[in-house]
Amino acid sequence: MRKLAQVGILAVMAGALSACSGRTVVAVRAPAPPRPVAVGVVGVAPGPGYAWVDGYYDWRGARYVWMPGAWVKPPRPHAVWTPGYWRPHGHSHVWVAGHWRF
Repeated sequence: MRKLAQVGILAVMAGALSACSGRTVVAVRAPAPPRPVAVGVVGVAPGPGYAWVDGYYDWRGARYVWMPGAWVKPPRPHAVWTPGYWRPHGHSHVWVAGHWRF
């Protein structure tokens, strides 16, 4: 129960901080960092104005799962995608989600 309360508090803090910084820290803790990012062929954009958003490892239950990248339309012209990353936090790691920089 105490762990659940800690995760809840962390989630509320992450939401408050993300409103200020433009970054989202997801309240998911993983025991170890993921493997290096998978390397593959990006291919050609489906049309003008699309940006490539890199894939990442997501923590699902008790293991990392690769979430593939995709071509997406930025929310505004000239917006730049800043990829998410796993940040060390004590003896675990916390996900900082990717975001658009204007």
